[in-house]
Amino acid sequence: MKIYTTLIRRKITVNQAKRALVLLLAFMSPLQYFTLAQEQPNIIFLMTDDQRWDNMGCYGKPEFNTPNIDKLAEEGVIFDRAYYAVAICMPSRVTMMTGRFNSNHKVGFVAPQDYTLSQSDFQKSYPAILKNAGYRTGFIGKFGFTVTEKPTRPSMPKDRDYKKYMGNVFDFFAGSDSYDRKDFVIWPENDQELHDIYKLGRENSGRTKRTGEAMLRFIDTQPKEQPFCLSVSFYAVKHDNNKDVYMPDFKQFKEKEMSVPENWVAGENENLPEVVQENARGVYLHKQRSSTPELYQKLVRRFATQGYSVDEQVGLLMAKLKDNGMLENTIIIYTSDNGRFQGSHGLFDKCLLYEESVKAPLIVYDGRVDNSKQGFREDALISSVDMAPTILSLAGFKAPESMQGQDFSGILNKTQDKSQWRDAVFMEDLFLVDMFKERYEDNVDDINAKLIQSNKSYRSHGIRTDRFKYIVYYEHSPKIEELYDLEKDPLEQNNLANNPEFSKILVQLRQQTENMYQAALN
Repeated sequence: MKIYTTLIRRKITVNQAKRALVLLLAFMSPLQYFTLAQEQPNIIFLMTDDQRWDNMGCYGKPEFNTPNIDKLAEEGVIFDRAYYAVAICMPSRVTMMTGRFNSNHKVGFVAPQDYTLSQSDFQKSYPAILKNAGYRTGFIGKFGFTVTEKPTRPSMPKDRDYKKYMGNVFDFFAGSDSYDRKDFVIWPENDQELHDIYKLGRENSGRTKRTGEAMLRFIDTQPKEQPFCLSVSFYAVKHDNNKDVYMPDFKQFKEKEMSVPENWVAGENENLPEVVQENARGVYLHKQRSSTPELYQKLVRRFATQGYSVDEQVGLLMAKLKDNGMLENTIIIYTSDNGRFQGSHGLFDKCLLYEESVKAPLIVYDGRVDNSKQGFREDALISSVDMAPTILSLAGFKAPESMQGQDFSGILNKTQDKSQWRDAVFMEDLFLVDMFKERYEDNVDDINAKLIQSNKSYRSHGIRTDRFKYIVYYEHSPKIEELYDLEKDPLEQNNLANNPEFSKILVQLRQQTENMYQAALN
């Protein structure tokens, strides 16, 4: 396949390329032919928005009713310790596409990490690299960040030109920043069926099913002789208004009693760091949206509905791939862009480095691999920064030096020496809601400096090891530290930072976190 696409890129005709390939295959052994045919798999990267890691059956919550995702996990590899390098949508999406930490790529909602992604940096993302290697590439759904010729501020410009800066990367595009009913962009322009899916005023089945229809359209228009990489970013399960929820799917959850996390807190949580209690967005959103049993049930039922709608699209995708004879050479990756508290710790939002926010669902299904070699749970520590280098590796390509993540394909096929795998993942939270409110001001750096000086910053970074979680609010004076023994305290209820029995562990993790932070910067 690589040889064939190379011939095409050299601008010979398709017929000439086919004749050359036939001659080449005639001199190949059956084993060489098999290797060539299997050389480059199709890759589908499925991402939801704000889907908490445990809000599906395969992660222990059957009441969410996700049979197709559960089957994908049963037949693939499901990761129990996957983590976001940053747990908020814009920087998280850039991290997964580029394989770089937030502090490195500097794309985020607030100053000083409030830049757009440059076109040259986007050319080092996994879709761009695969496009240049001969893959047909597509993107559907919420893109979530802006590409410009050079890095510019703010990161959320009012005018975006997707086609100008990404038209050379994606052959197929149907997406927008946040909603599929606003500022939506589609190409190829001559694909009328694709345009009809998003036709204004069309009576259809909601945003998740529109995304699913576009996904199936991409598969139906895929040339058989070319590998593809399709990135699908569902708008679900974020937002819970009627216009965002497919209400027929809501019927099954309308009266269902959803389980409540043991660390759910009614009202305020006085155990949170004071700077978080007084300043973080998740505190007041919890009061408004998830601080009573009634509010919690109302909210989670709607999130479950949207998760079910996504699950249906996963089932349709698997059926389509099978019908089109593509499933046996396709890799499917399922994850989300960040988690959500849903009342745990007395919080609603994400960002902060507690498990409900930073722990990720991650399932990898490889149609090329015999079922006997898949179907297992994996406890290796995986970071979202690993996504891009792993996708490239699965396609047979080496990641560029700009990528900071690790290739975990050896974990998938069990060739990785686990004793040589990482012993910690690095995470950071650079979002401040007070800065978000001022994001379009000219003097954002001065505003940021004053916020830090007034001791209102709750920016943090930390690490998760096999057993412990360490968090430091490094811009606060004095610094605030949290230490949790996740083996004995998975719900992070007992901060051990001031416990003398753990002083050596604290010093060790403090230094390890600083070392990993410095590495993330470079």
